[in-house]
Amino acid sequence: MPHMDDAFTLLRHATGLLPAGARTTSGAAIEDVHDSRRQQDWEFVLDLLLEFGDEHPIPAAFWPLLTDAARQLRLPDIAEWCGWRAGEARFGTVRAWLSLRRTAEGGRRSPFPGRGQLDPLWDIGNRAPGGDRAFNFARLWVEGTPELSPGESAMIRLAPLSPDQWRHLAPGDAITLHEGQPVLGTATITEVAPPLI
Repeated sequence: MPHMDDAFTLLRHATGLLPAGARTTSGAAIEDVHDSRRQQDWEFVLDLLLEFGDEHPIPAAFWPLLTDAARQLRLPDIAEWCGWRAGEARFGTVRAWLSLRRTAEGGRRSPFPGRGQLDPLWDIGNRAPGGDRAFNFARLWVEGTPELSPGESAMIRLAPLSPDQWRHLAPGDAITLHEGQPVLGTATITEVAPPLI
């Protein structure tokens, strides 16, 4: 049976991947991570590492370490988020501001889950060989909330099924969300970043 590092070793390895001298906007420094590790405040260490990962360029190996550590610490929501970020490191990042139509405007009747469970169709400007509009699949993560209701807006992250078909997008581009043919929402691209691997 292969050796598996414990959560504490994984967090130590992840800390070693932080850029030298890095600080977070809240003022945390790498030494704060080391201090919290020495005090065995593992959840706080994980929170600090997440903050560094959101604010600094981090090697792709960082996110799988945090995913495994969060699983071992029995923090499934954090493990799920770190797993999402590991996917972005491998395939690239697409972020957008999504506004859903209200139900009265032809939108959904119920909220949809915002933690990567939904993989709707998107019109991102691609065309089928015959010239018709082509739709592309992408899983959707809503930032800061577990679900999004009709008529609401939020920042989203997308995990395209075929990332290469999304490479033409740039900040400012508009794309539309579909379940079948009706438009359920419109999103404006805010960030497109290449894979880290």
